Amino acid sequence: MDIYQLTNKSPSRKDFLDTTDFDQAEILDIVKTAVIVRDYIKSGGTLDTLYHKNLAMLFEQKSTRTRVSFEVAMSQLGGHALNLAPGAIQLGAHETIEDTAQVLGRMCDMIMSRVDRHESILALAKYAKVPVINGMSDYNHPTQEIGDIITILDNLPADRKWNDVKVVFVGDCTQVCASLMMITTKLGMNYVHYGPEGKLLSEEYQKIGRENCEKYGGSVTVTSDREALKGADFVYTDVWYGLYDKETPKEVYMKDFYPTFQVNDDLMNATENENVKFMHCLPANRGEEVTDSVMDGEKSVCFDQAENRLTAQRGLCLYFGGVAQATLDEIKSKKEGNN
Repeated sequence: MDIYQLTNKSPSRKDFLDTTDFDQAEILDIVKTAVIVRDYIKSGGTLDTLYHKNLAMLFEQKSTRTRVSFEVAMSQLGGHALNLAPGAIQLGAHETIEDTAQVLGRMCDMIMSRVDRHESILALAKYAKVPVINGMSDYNHPTQEIGDIITILDNLPADRKWNDVKVVFVGDCTQVCASLMMITTKLGMNYVHYGPEGKLLSEEYQKIGRENCEKYGGSVTVTSDREALKGADFVYTDVWYGLYDKETPKEVYMKDFYPTFQVNDDLMNATENENVKFMHCLPANRGEEVTDSVMDGEKSVCFDQAENRLTAQRGLCLYFGGVAQATLDEIKSKKEGNN
């Protein structure tokens, strides 16, 4: 089998808004592209596949990992990224999102946006003639999903295939919690959401997971029972309040989650797996959802996970830029020429 050959020559959708729009093979094509390019660049290789290509980065919120990873990815691939931060353009003042989409689509080759509401990313995709990538909405976080699955695959137990692993998300039902369920079940993994009653994944999200499991295997469990931690290969957490929630007094969410759902050494030990890994999408509220001893400990891969956001964005920009296969062919040719 040629490791440089993608199973799908082009994506089935113009835009990357939701991983549920893509089948397993397409997701693995994105992952393969991202990992091969990561390894090539880390070995000292250079690429200019996106030379003269421009990515508009439209933000309705502050961003660290999303902004930096996309900007660096485009630079490393020979392209350019424009940071369109809140207040820097007319969107929300004198111009609608539909008009903004049409304008950006005529000037740029791709659009990535982090939006307040999922309806906004759908509108961007509808009115822009170029590919639109969802950098996070209140519904999901698909670019995080690709980085997460790369991190999981990088850290698979030596004796296990990916569809044998167990991933436990601990805490609030954020869009990251939902997105992790979407991508793990897409690959046939066993997913658990362990959290307090009233803060668990909705039936709408669970239905997506069950449909994935029917097609690809794996399982979805949503529970408040601590026994669900046993056998976990990965323990993942996020902040205890979503970025889209109204400001909630600290004592309210602390009462719901602390100390039972704090990821600390005792909780990690409850997995009864000495090789378990800790994941967090970041930013983290240290001392709340996770302790320093876990986040900075030897079981933590959360900073590798953050770095894999860059890995993911390179793959996404190439795949939806329509040049993924050409890039892999170029890497293969250069490597063969050096042998």
